[in-house]
Amino acid sequence: MDNSVMIKGNKYGLVIYVEESLTFSDAKKKIVKKLKECEKFYKGAALGVTFEGKKFTDSEERELIYTISEKSAVNITCVIDNDEFREAIFKKSVEKKVNDIDSNTGQFYKGTLRSGQVLESESSVIILGDVNPGAKVMAAGNVVVLGSLKGTVYAGIAGNPGAFVVALEMNPVQIRIGNIMGRCADKPSKVKDVSTKIAYLDGENIYIEPLCKEVLNDIKF
Repeated sequence: MDNSVMIKGNKYGLVIYVEESLTFSDAKKKIVKKLKECEKFYKGAALGVTFEGKKFTDSEERELIYTISEKSAVNITCVIDNDEFREAIFKKSVEKKVNDIDSNTGQFYKGTLRSGQVLESESSVIILGDVNPGAKVMAAGNVVVLGSLKGTVYAGIAGNPGAFVVALEMNPVQIRIGNIMGRCADKPSKVKDVSTKIAYLDGENIYIEPLCKEVLNDIKF
């Protein structure tokens, strides 16, 4: 029996143990295979995931989450740290931010938007998950995607030229800010760029640049 990858469920989500000797490629294949075998128990549920055993880089974790989302019906919304003290601080901070967003400036959405799904917001929206091709996000304010943006996104739909879009991985099919529609490349780049980017409107053009302090200082929100 192959126990190089083992998956257990708890009240918060899934614990995925990966043997340290496995290559990343083999680990990814085995994780997807294991999840597909038990996906009927988790189908449609929003789950957190903890990786144990083998250590993955941030980019490897993002790739694992994306692959799980694409290859199975399991909906992973976040990766949970094993450090209980750090996790408690993180949880407290996130809960405060979520409450602030919900009551004052926007909405907080946890989950991956799949093809055919549409998320609309009368203010700003933060998405903890991916926006897959065929999915659409429409917001009167800003859109922040803490994951991969590969669908369609409209920010500032009420005609707000100061709205912006931020994504950990920016590769939208179509993007619009205010009344300006941006054009995306017909073919995605073969080189995967996972740097966080911001899209903003300047005059009649939408610019997409790496998110940094200098860019934020130059943008007129």
